Amino acid sequence: MPKPTLWAAMVAALLALVMASGGTALRGDTGGRHTSLTAAHSATATAGCGKAPALTSGTHTLQINGKSRSYILKVPDNYDRNHAYRLVFGFHWLGGTATDVATGRTVENGTWAYYGLQRLANNSAVFVAPQGLDNGWANSGGEDLAFTDALTSQVEGALCVDTTRLFSVGFSYGAAMTYALACSRATVFRAVAVQSGGQLSGCAGGTQPVAYLGVHGIRDNVLPVSGGRSLRDRFVRNNGCTAQNPPEPAQGSRTHRVTSYSGCSAGHPVEWAAFDEGHIAAPQDGAGGDSGSRTWVPGEIWKFFSQF
Repeated sequence: MPKPTLWAAMVAALLALVMASGGTALRGDTGGRHTSLTAAHSATATAGCGKAPALTSGTHTLQINGKSRSYILKVPDNYDRNHAYRLVFGFHWLGGTATDVATGRTVENGTWAYYGLQRLANNSAVFVAPQGLDNGWANSGGEDLAFTDALTSQVEGALCVDTTRLFSVGFSYGAAMTYALACSRATVFRAVAVQSGGQLSGCAGGTQPVAYLGVHGIRDNVLPVSGGRSLRDRFVRNNGCTAQNPPEPAQGSRTHRVTSYSGCSAGHPVEWAAFDEGHIAAPQDGAGGDSGSRTWVPGEIWKFFSQF
């Protein structure tokens, strides 16, 4: 990931742009695309089931409203055309790339691929790493939602996917995009994991429940934890959970605390994982900085996703 000072400056500039525009440029719509996708997801297995795979692992492109968009796909080894797989989206951070997510190279090459989830999935999921325009997710006019919709449709038509088990994870700007999907595509995605995010990609809709895991550093000076708590609390309300102020670790403790909310509606849990660090994606207990092999975050995310 970028050096902390450059990273903070990039996000600060982005926040200023959002405030100047009143956030309107970042909002998507919840119109026809969402309706058609929801209808398409009424069945569990996709059109790609039972057929030879029409997509293979690697980089693929789409044309969306006159713009070329790309993503990296990872198909499970020994792919079974008759098995409906989970589909997991991994959205990169500001200045990051789909390759960074797909390889895990910015933290620990291979081990941290797809935020560390590919290793834990053990070939039980299809993974996609979308590439943002200008290495971000401004979602102007809902264009990144449209990209996600089209990408989903292409993968489901080419591979055997369980439409009831779509998931999204992202860090920072990628978390903002994941949050936008939680708001606008709650009937499409089964669960989301929002790591150190902010409301930078919009929140069109935002009234439906979705399983929600929030992860945030209490010493984050780029996207402060107070914002992460606000993102979380929207889905505490949407999911009918009992409101609370969950315990968080003490500053200087180099630990983390995970809280599962009570009272949530069936199938819509909310969890909050706070850790004593700053704006990083792979925190570890007992030491500072990212660690692909020692971080506890992928395990928490995969446990949350794999309950479905």
